[in-house]
Amino acid sequence: MGPSTILYTRMWTFLFLYILGINVCQADNSTQMLYAKLIIDKNAIENITRILKSFTDNNTVVEAPVMTTACTNGPGGKVCQCKPGHRWNDTFCQSNPKCCGDANCTLNSADAKCVLNTTVTITGSLKIAKANDYENCLKGIQTKEYISCRNNLTTQMKTVYSTLRGFDFLNITGFRLGSLYVDFIMSVASTVNSQTLINNSEAITRSLSASLDMETAGVVRLIMPNNMPIPYAATDQNITCIAEEDLGTTPQWSITNTNGEYDITNGTVSTVIILSPTESKIQLKEVTELWKGTYLCLYQQTKNCGNANLTCTINIEHKGSAVLDVALMPNIAVFTVPSFPRCKTEGDVLQVAAQCDINNSTEPYKVTWNGDGLKDYSTTSGDKTQIYTAQKIISCGVNNTNQATALCIFTNRLGQNKSASVPFNIIAAGEKFCPAEGDWGDTKLGFTSVLKCTNSAGLRTRKCNPSEKWEDEVSGCVNSDLYTVLQNAVISDIGLGSLDKNAETIFSNLNNVTQNSGRINTFANVNASVEVLTTMSNKLRTVDDATTTTNFLASSSNLLDESLENSWKTPNPQSNQTLAEKYLWTVEKLIAISNISNSSNPSNINIGTCSGKTCTNTVFDASVTVKSSGNGTVKTAGFKYLQDYLPNTTNASNINSIVVSTTTTEGGKENLQITIKFPLLTPRPRDVSLQCVSWNYNQSNWTAEGCVWGGASKPDECICNHLTSFAILMSRYPIEIPYMTEITYAGLSVSVVSLVISLLIELTVWSKVVKTNTLHLRHTAHVNISLCLLVADCCFLASSKPESISEIWCRISALLKHFCYLAMFFWMLSLSTTLLHQAVFLFHKVGKKTYLRFSLILGYVCPFLIVFITFLTNNAGAQGVYFSTKTCWLVYSGILKGTIYTFILPVGIIVFINLFAMVVVIMKLLDHKITEKSHEKEIQAAKTVLRSVILLTPIFGLPWIFGFATFSLDLTAGAVTLAVNYAFVLLNAFQGLLILLTTCLGDRMTREALRNSFRKKAPPTISESSTKLETTTKKS
Repeated sequence: MGPSTILYTRMWTFLFLYILGINVCQADNSTQMLYAKLIIDKNAIENITRILKSFTDNNTVVEAPVMTTACTNGPGGKVCQCKPGHRWNDTFCQSNPKCCGDANCTLNSADAKCVLNTTVTITGSLKIAKANDYENCLKGIQTKEYISCRNNLTTQMKTVYSTLRGFDFLNITGFRLGSLYVDFIMSVASTVNSQTLINNSEAITRSLSASLDMETAGVVRLIMPNNMPIPYAATDQNITCIAEEDLGTTPQWSITNTNGEYDITNGTVSTVIILSPTESKIQLKEVTELWKGTYLCLYQQTKNCGNANLTCTINIEHKGSAVLDVALMPNIAVFTVPSFPRCKTEGDVLQVAAQCDINNSTEPYKVTWNGDGLKDYSTTSGDKTQIYTAQKIISCGVNNTNQATALCIFTNRLGQNKSASVPFNIIAAGEKFCPAEGDWGDTKLGFTSVLKCTNSAGLRTRKCNPSEKWEDEVSGCVNSDLYTVLQNAVISDIGLGSLDKNAETIFSNLNNVTQNSGRINTFANVNASVEVLTTMSNKLRTVDDATTTTNFLASSSNLLDESLENSWKTPNPQSNQTLAEKYLWTVEKLIAISNISNSSNPSNINIGTCSGKTCTNTVFDASVTVKSSGNGTVKTAGFKYLQDYLPNTTNASNINSIVVSTTTTEGGKENLQITIKFPLLTPRPRDVSLQCVSWNYNQSNWTAEGCVWGGASKPDECICNHLTSFAILMSRYPIEIPYMTEITYAGLSVSVVSLVISLLIELTVWSKVVKTNTLHLRHTAHVNISLCLLVADCCFLASSKPESISEIWCRISALLKHFCYLAMFFWMLSLSTTLLHQAVFLFHKVGKKTYLRFSLILGYVCPFLIVFITFLTNNAGAQGVYFSTKTCWLVYSGILKGTIYTFILPVGIIVFINLFAMVVVIMKLLDHKITEKSHEKEIQAAKTVLRSVILLTPIFGLPWIFGFATFSLDLTAGAVTLAVNYAFVLLNAFQGLLILLTTCLGDRMTREALRNSFRKKAPPTISESSTKLETTTKKS
């Protein structure tokens, strides 16, 4: 080829390029890159490059052609690769993430081309404040107004940006409302100086009265690990970010994977290292599926270019992105269908499917099976899983029912493999098994059947025990949203996002999930929720964000909802530590590291904070006062219902308060004295002791070590010398007074015998001692009092062990004792009132029948009415209202509260009347002068009755004075209370004996009559006969 031909070729090349550039307006110092794309045969490259040489004409430089892309024909089209110094353009890379850098790609887009590595692509958006000046740009794209407006803006922008060295093109891609947004794309063939870009951008924003957001691709680039995809679990992988110049800011790393977009920070897996102002890198200790995705390295520059008359900001983001491809490995779950194939006879032939399930994955696994007799391989896809199946034919012969296995092997693109064994558990002919029940198929003895959860994560299991009985189902089904929260908590510190931000998101999501208790009302869900809290407490060192704290406390409170009680009480089959103990330890730890204000109080957790050497917090009406030598911050938390879920290792006590936890900072742990005043959940009976306890995490139980109870004077107070969680235990059983039971049994037995003897004596001497109406009344009252006391004592003996009798018998016993004890006192009242009547009305004679009628009404009708009305008005004798099943006696609920006062008040009134009557009668007897001998017998009878009243009043009244004192005094108070109880038991138990000794044997007339009765029945002795004869002779 001669010189003229070469000149001719160059001329036409110049003309071609010139034509492409007409109608383009630039500034005087602008540049414009124009391209001619040549597709030629490889064999012609040498000739073309020899002919087309670089030349310059005036200010136009025509460079020699450069080969940018090499292509070969492939099965799906042309497979191309960028030559060194070139890369796929950003538009093509963004639409095809695998086609970035110089990777081999199949061309399927007209946008695909290789550009210089130094090429910078800029996309941006101008926000023009004076939108009215450019309103034509919002009209139809075919209108002249739109075209004119668009060209006007394009000219103004090109006039500024074409001065950039290597300026290639600028196109406006669209307009948007909201003021007026102008979207554009620009390309610069050579490296862009960031300061020049800012200066030019400032010029355009000022001229258009606009703000500018801009992104660049090409100023920052990423260097990825070689030989992608990289192996699964590869260690020590580096990704480097390089900026072409010092951009004056620190880069921000992020990744977009299948789970979302995350900032990359320093964590347990990733480490971000700043090597220089223009270079930084990420070190990945181990690469898993979480680190597969598109990485972004971002430098952000911002400038405020406004003034008093103009609001103007420029925000430029320099981005470098690339894809990290990882050859993945699956998590395999294995099943057989049916789970336990059963041979009904030895001649049966079974077809069983071995099944390996994995989560849906983009990894093109090669799946192979190993095992004898496997066939008919198949693959199916579900919403979230891929299921691989192989069929096996099993003969039920004697030698073929042993456990056989199949092996599924998953191999990724790099040849890494993971396998899982699928056992075939055959139920042999005649072998025992648990028959199918509901969802559960036939299951071999000693094995556990497994089912996948429906619409939730996890598995359901149920064991067939050796006795051919199904055990209860154990559900591991976890709400899908909650399971996601748990998975995010596990990876919260690996470097995908900052731990603090992740914690805020995790606790917010946990709060949302747990707000509806109906979604988490199973042990598995509550356990998963507590596991989230535990996981975060182990990862976090401090919690300073108020939102995070609020959500954490709200989530913890949601878990204590009363409707979740059964979910808490289910035993944890995988841990010796109870769920409640784990929850308490976790929440205590999170509270200790959190920045908590006194306003952070959800419904089931109450928090109080204070500081100083002495400070007091109040939570759910429980006050905690902490005294220490330091000035640390004290945090107190009260937990509703948690006391019901923590294990109680003693059968002798119940927890009778909320659980209160107290923590303090390091400065407040010296010389501690903690005073806690608990509101008791159940009022403490006065015969029951309390114990202040704290939770011992080492022994997993309540311990009284380091805590002292305030005693009877301060029953709700505890004083402790250490920090932890506190509560009050109340004994299930009343305090046992030594020998009290023995004294009661002995005394009542003696009383019963004494009363029977007393009644027999009355029967024997009745005709001999009942000489007057007054004596008749006295002995009638004595017989009825003895009968009532006998019945009452027998009921007392019968109900001495209330826990061993039924409620109905306990009610009957309380009813009879109430009536009989009242009847005793009313018969005493009849004695005293009759005696008072005779003394006041000068021994006016009243008929025997009148006395008897009056006494019967007073002695039985009055107590019957009191008992009947009390019974009806207290829920028909309801337990806990009328009587107590602990004592089979009336209820004492406090001062003037309880049915006991329907006994105490009448008895008190009767004793008072008796005392009054005694005083009046004694005074009358002393003052009244008897002249008539006919009244002598009545006076003697009255004295006898008076003596009975005087004796019976203290015998019956004094024990019940001590009895009332036992209701008022606290058994934990000390020796005085014990003495009062002993006095009550002794006097009350031996009442029958005292009646026999005083009103029966202590009466002279009764003794003489009894002696005479025995003398008549016994044969006379010689001396007695002589005496009788002598007496007769003298009378003669």
